[in-house]
Amino acid sequence: MFPWEAAPPAPPRSGRRATAPRAAAVGAGDCLIHLPRAVAAAAAAAPSAAAAAPSAAAPCCELVLDAKRALGEGALWDAARQRLLWVDIVRCKVFVYDPAGGTNRALDVRQMVGTVVPRAPPRQHELVVAAHRGVMAIDAATGAVTEFLGNPPAEQAAPGNRWNDGKCDPAGRLWAGTMGLFCEAGAGALYSLDTDVAHTFTAVVEGATCPNGIVWTADGATMYWIDTMAGGVFAFDFDARSGAATNRRLAFAIEGEGAGYPDGCTIDADDNLWIAMWGGGAVRRYDPRAGALLGVYAVPASQVTSCAFGGAELDQLYVTTARCGLDDAALERHPAAGGLFKFDFAGTGVRGVPAVPFKG
Repeated sequence: MFPWEAAPPAPPRSGRRATAPRAAAVGAGDCLIHLPRAVAAAAAAAPSAAAAAPSAAAPCCELVLDAKRALGEGALWDAARQRLLWVDIVRCKVFVYDPAGGTNRALDVRQMVGTVVPRAPPRQHELVVAAHRGVMAIDAATGAVTEFLGNPPAEQAAPGNRWNDGKCDPAGRLWAGTMGLFCEAGAGALYSLDTDVAHTFTAVVEGATCPNGIVWTADGATMYWIDTMAGGVFAFDFDARSGAATNRRLAFAIEGEGAGYPDGCTIDADDNLWIAMWGGGAVRRYDPRAGALLGVYAVPASQVTSCAFGGAELDQLYVTTARCGLDDAALERHPAAGGLFKFDFAGTGVRGVPAVPFKG
């Protein structure tokens, strides 16, 4: 049996993870995603999107796909093929959305999947995914596994962990985080996967709880990374040649009642961060150098999970959301929860930057 074919195990009932703070499930049915009680409560009790104090003259938030995904996540624009890649973590699906044709193909990964990125030529017909059992390449047309890229020893020894959010750095290395199935404090880590033949994994941050959004500045000198439970954004000095990330510090904290918790993020051409706010019903735009809030863009769903600039001019902001764990009252307030949304920034000067494919 290949590593990716094994059924996900039950979370461990003993050991260091059993002593983590009590958690409340935000999943429903077979949703195995759990977050601390404060986060779950914030999402369930979030006000309507109109109460998120949207920025003046903000573009309208358009529902692109009423997908009703349990845990839509991992949005990333494949510029070479003009398509959006995204996932439903707990339904084990990778999606390929073609805005020109209006199609949204589903690929069944058969295990929880947190990250999807395109692969560089000559293997451009493949996608690279970080899933429950490790990192692998799949055929973009069929979803069939074409290569198992590996799983760090620490993660092999932690069957109650899974991979979560990630992206590729300017040199084409894949960076992604791991976390406990029940979001146990300190159970995960942030890794880089090198482009070498050996597929070398390096643990850059250990003791992570809910590793999420990660981006790099235009000059490649700064990396920003989110651990959701820290309630803010960390900055690192970054060396694109070596892949070294050093001098970790808190760039800024996410503040304000009802703001929610930082989840996935993207970066624009001016090096501003756009952060999806779980439980906050919005995407927030920050200048990370000053920690200044530049805008709030309301989404008609409380659990906003990731965002990515797409389109030919990279001026369309795609936003994923989740509906797992929402009760009937919350779903009545946010019937489009779990949908794929879009903000049209054409003509405003707001533009994203191209995502880098995995070059290994």
